[in-house]
Amino acid sequence: MNSILNKETVKRVEKILKNFDPNIDVVILEKTARTANDAATALGCNVGAIVKSLLFKIGDKFCLCLVSGDKRCSLNKLKKKLNKKDVSMANPEEVKQVTGYTIGGVSPIGHLVKIKIYMDKNLERFSKVFAAAGHPNAIFGISFFELKKLTNAEVNDLTE
Repeated sequence: MNSILNKETVKRVEKILKNFDPNIDVVILEKTARTANDAATALGCNVGAIVKSLLFKIGDKFCLCLVSGDKRCSLNKLKKKLNKKDVSMANPEEVKQVTGYTIGGVSPIGHLVKIKIYMDKNLERFSKVFAAAGHPNAIFGISFFELKKLTNAEVNDLTE
């Protein structure tokens, strides 16, 4: 289990977290948190408190949307927000190239490329939310406002 904490991707997240707030720990789950439902089950929390980090491609640029685990990101709302027609989900290779993480372990922080981050206001329902920490079995818990500050995210209504 501890070998997960030694993975470069997890260490990258942990370093950023420790610089931001020494009290935020990366937690290793015995069961995978690859999907929001898996994570909620493993943590015994509401699936809505799980942060899904979704990478979108806008022409040749990218943005990350942090969305509540019980919601779906609305492509139409995102297109309106960005004022772009050409918006689509990034493919697994692009996700790896831009964020440095594989799908299922994409963290809201520590990306290889600087990207704009949008956060869905639905996450505000929870006193604590949980996001991936660079590996499907690694997560961290944080308040909505701290996550907003940590990611420098713009809060919007992004879900359907």
